[in-house]
Amino acid sequence: MDKPVSGVNAPNVRKCEKLSRMRRRVCSAQSTFVPAHRKAEEIAPDAAPYWKDRAMKSPYRHGRPQEGRPTEGRPTEAAPTRFKPRADFGPRGESADTDAPRVKDKSRFAPKPKKEKYQAPEDCDVLYGIHTVREALLNAKRKHRRLLVTENAFVRLSEDTPMPIEPEVVKAEAITVLLPPDAVHQGVYLETVRLPLLRLEKLPQDKVIVALDQVTDPHNVGAIIRTSAAFDVGAILTTFRNSPDITGVLAKAASGALEHVPLVGVTNLGRALTELKDEGYQIIGLDSEAPEEMASLVLKLPVVLVLGAEGKGLRQSTRALCDHLARVELPGAIKSLNVSNAAAISLYAVHQALSTR
Repeated sequence: MDKPVSGVNAPNVRKCEKLSRMRRRVCSAQSTFVPAHRKAEEIAPDAAPYWKDRAMKSPYRHGRPQEGRPTEGRPTEAAPTRFKPRADFGPRGESADTDAPRVKDKSRFAPKPKKEKYQAPEDCDVLYGIHTVREALLNAKRKHRRLLVTENAFVRLSEDTPMPIEPEVVKAEAITVLLPPDAVHQGVYLETVRLPLLRLEKLPQDKVIVALDQVTDPHNVGAIIRTSAAFDVGAILTTFRNSPDITGVLAKAASGALEHVPLVGVTNLGRALTELKDEGYQIIGLDSEAPEEMASLVLKLPVVLVLGAEGKGLRQSTRALCDHLARVELPGAIKSLNVSNAAAISLYAVHQALSTR
């Protein structure tokens, strides 16, 4: 019998003895281990092939056949996995062609198709706003196609405006989706046939004519039309290019004045001014740095007041065609104004000059 160990090396010796005992137990268990199919042969020799086949002779271990194992009666390809990718299956669970290239399904992440926005007919103007639509409904020259109103707007319009077209009472959201995001429609939407442009040779000679030299901002043009209606201007002359569309924002800024001031469209403004000059029209160009004052001019009808674009002013070719370049005298520190404000002051000065002669 071994003597008990004591001293400094006692813990290490005990650890080695413990490891030795564990190794002996493992070796004893390995020597007495009998596989399951061997036990099955001892218990039931007739059933041994079944147990051998199930326990050891299956060619499918870890997904592939084992070398040295019998594979009679079994496929030699790799065992199928439990789950298949979704792309391997056709519609309603049918197996798809495995040779076909696998395409990743991105339909979940694809952007949803946007609905096409409603477009008004090409020959129609789209008008919105209470005052703009009211004046259009009162214009007998207009032919209307569609009128959408909210309940509150219908009450306001029906008080003093006849309805030449049957309105559709809708919610405000139904009108909002038909217009640009920043449009203030006030619950009224009208599609009406566009008014014809006035011909250059039919301009009235007993009224002031306003010509716009490449003024492109629709808010400014709309405000000029509104001011022109207030001063009884005969027509507004503008070019087809470098000018805003006569609809939408411009009509809203004009606030119904589009029905009272005819528009004249020309291809070349210089050629049109030359023709009017030959017919006896007096051409006055507005310039903040002009040497003459508007109040000091001797004016007589017919008169054409030419306004330039904000910032650039009148073009050099337009300046050469003017009989006078005049300015509006301002007493303050700022000598230049927005083109729509300058138009209002100039029209007032021209009206005063014509009324005193």
